[in-house]
Amino acid sequence: MRVAVTYENGMIFQHFGHTEQFKFYDIEGNEIVKEQTADTMGSGHGALAGFLKDHSVDTLICGGIGGGAQMALADAGIRLYGGVSGSADEAVKALLAGGLEYDPDVKCSHHEHEHGGSCAGHSCGAHQHGCPGANA
Repeated sequence: MRVAVTYENGMIFQHFGHTEQFKFYDIEGNEIVKEQTADTMGSGHGALAGFLKDHSVDTLICGGIGGGAQMALADAGIRLYGGVSGSADEAVKALLAGGLEYDPDVKCSHHEHEHGGSCAGHSCGAHQHGCPGANA
């Protein structure tokens, strides 16, 4: 199994479509056997699903993620654990232990916010796209 985490300075980056780096974890049995980071080279939103598939990822842990990216990940056969925050390493350890807390209904679309919605109440990297009323 290969797990990818949206990554910035050891933490889970909170907006999938704007992530500049992923951390990959290669898992054998129930143990991490290899870790590495990869730059997205400017890929964004929908292209990131292809980037992950090209890197043999089958599981993604991230913060906020929009519906289009969720569909692209599903089409690529990548399992999604969204709405997660904190340490990337700790999140992967929690996943392996069966105790990762995530939001199966995670939503974040800054396009919707432009039409009157708000990020208030969830962490989608609001500082990245100026969501009104969000604490970044």
